[in-house]
Amino acid sequence: MATLDLIKLSKECPGLKVEISIGDLIEANMLLIAEVKRELEQSIADEKAETYLSREKVMEILDIASTTLWRWQRTNYLVPIMVGGKRRYRRSDVKRILEGDK
Repeated sequence: MATLDLIKLSKECPGLKVEISIGDLIEANMLLIAEVKRELEQSIADEKAETYLSREKVMEILDIASTTLWRWQRTNYLVPIMVGGKRRYRRSDVKRILEGDK
């Protein structure tokens, strides 16, 4: 039985009692732990993957004007890179500024 079927069943019959062997319970817990571990590893990998933001998105996230962004670029506080012929900013650099690092 799929997990969603069990969830649906638990909502339809909240007082239902189920008998399960200890071996099956341990196996179910191990599968659940493995699934959560995979999801966490994927979440961490996604967070570490570098993404690149447009100047508009950076100004929105940091709540700054275009002149501030231009000044930060000139002082090398937030340096853009060229991606596909367009100027983009590393999300990690924007995050660094949000966290207060220099």
